Amino acid sequence: MKLRASLLLGLFSITIASGQARLPRSLEPAAETGTLAADLAALDPSAQIDIIVQYRQAPAPRHHQKVTARAGRLKTELHAINAGHYSIEARHLAALAADPDVAHISPDRPVFGKLDYAGPTVGATLALANGWDGAGVAVAVIDSGVTDHWDLRIGSDNPNNEKAGKSRMVYEETFVPANSNGAKTMKDEYGHGTHVAGIIASNASSSDGKNFTHTFRGMARRANLVNLRVLDGSGAGRDSYVIAAIQRAIALKNTYNIRVINLSLGRPVYESYTKDPLCQAVEAAWKAGIVVVVAAGNDGRNNTLGRNGYGTINSPGNDPYVITVGAMKTMTTPVRADDLIASYSAKGPTAIDHFAKPDLVAPGNRVISLLMNTNNWISDQYPQNVVPYSYFQSTGADNLSYCYVWLSGTSMAAPMVSGTAALMLQKDPGLTPDQVKARLMKTASKTFPYYSTATDPATGKTYTSQYDLFTVGAGYLDAMAALNNTHLSSKSAMSPAVKRDPVTGKFRLVADASALWGESALWGETTVWGDQVLVRGYSALWGESALWGESAVWGDSTSQAFSALWGESALWGESALWGENGPRLVESVNVFLNGEK
Repeated sequence: MKLRASLLLGLFSITIASGQARLPRSLEPAAETGTLAADLAALDPSAQIDIIVQYRQAPAPRHHQKVTARAGRLKTELHAINAGHYSIEARHLAALAADPDVAHISPDRPVFGKLDYAGPTVGATLALANGWDGAGVAVAVIDSGVTDHWDLRIGSDNPNNEKAGKSRMVYEETFVPANSNGAKTMKDEYGHGTHVAGIIASNASSSDGKNFTHTFRGMARRANLVNLRVLDGSGAGRDSYVIAAIQRAIALKNTYNIRVINLSLGRPVYESYTKDPLCQAVEAAWKAGIVVVVAAGNDGRNNTLGRNGYGTINSPGNDPYVITVGAMKTMTTPVRADDLIASYSAKGPTAIDHFAKPDLVAPGNRVISLLMNTNNWISDQYPQNVVPYSYFQSTGADNLSYCYVWLSGTSMAAPMVSGTAALMLQKDPGLTPDQVKARLMKTASKTFPYYSTATDPATGKTYTSQYDLFTVGAGYLDAMAALNNTHLSSKSAMSPAVKRDPVTGKFRLVADASALWGESALWGETTVWGDQVLVRGYSALWGESALWGESAVWGDSTSQAFSALWGESALWGESALWGENGPRLVESVNVFLNGEK
């Protein structure tokens, strides 16, 4: 069931704030005590744990010595965020936290990995026809590794045809520890990173020609790739691996012209972005001139606290600097007019800091991209997702190709935006990350239905989604419109914070004079989010009914949903939001391998 209109309506009444008035204490992020993260409390003193210690300045040998003096061990220098990754007994945490040079201590938390129709839907075909293919720009894929594939090599149509057949992966490194046999590999043992890399940069050499009925070309078919492996064969990794990989991308930026980092991975939010080491790492890359694109997460169906999936954006997608991407369904047509949001796409506002996220949405449901042989977890566990030859060859048999695979999730939507950013930077190398983000958001298509429903094919359960700024952000990726935009600003494109007016009870975006959204009509909030994205007053759809009224999702100060998002419990600890063990994004990927109807 779907209802269409050329308006982007919000879920609730909002007015734009002209200043940053003091808010009630209950609406502010919960204050932390000391420098220890909340999830380091009540540990067995004898437990050996891995921690990330952020210092107030660049750590020197004397800082590391304070850890080794307590029988700790330095494992990785994380100088990009003025930090170190250590192993130490929990009994010493209090003493470390008391050091005036220490800004914050957090555990080394686990992270997990989260085009025949998708490319044309967002204008990639038009971009290619106009000569933009990503040549000369490198995208760092920080994921489960990238296995070499014919579609990631220099094609015979490339002007440098003397290099035809050479891989476009210009650098590879793994940050995943050696396996039980002592071996380390840059190859993709999970199957996720290769799929992501294909969405960014596949040249479709395995599906292009007169004998093919479908062609699976990436967004930037001649872009180079930097393969930085941080997820193992089960799709799991650690904060420290990701931070070290980001640090390496920053170091190699000028060597390989790395202008974009793709992070189709994440974990729950445990603290403000100002202290989260993952967020601090992506900010370091952003400030170094690298566009950082992050998957929003696949928890949009999470109704744990009765908030209909709101407030489920994962870290580091909660950072206001980066471009956070949600997932749309192409409905197996090459036009965007009939496309709908994927019900599993995570929604804002962000936990604790309450930023408006995602920033935009892109195709992410049942996307066909690269697979290389059967030696990876996804193809072994889900052979039904491997694309048969008969799907894309005019004379193909029904046997599995092991060249391509269907996958679904915001992990697939993020590289759509990463590839588009590569095209933009090829066309205009002088763009800053903020200018890339601003153009993408301003030019995103803002025509959506009021609401839509989706059915999980595995369970038969139906989910309803509404198209507000916390679900679709500034709109649907339009690559050609972004390429054609020429507007510039020297201001920040940080995602705006959302606050609740203590007098009217309505929600509002907080104006920030340092951000370009505060500028005149060129970059104003209605220009970026659409005239009707911030609804003032009730409409027939969003009125007082039980399903769509303000009270249904946002409620008042006594409702469970309101307290979960805005009250004292907003510091969503592991036990409060995610349950005893926390979510595994790898399971979210598995759940949505077959997409949704």
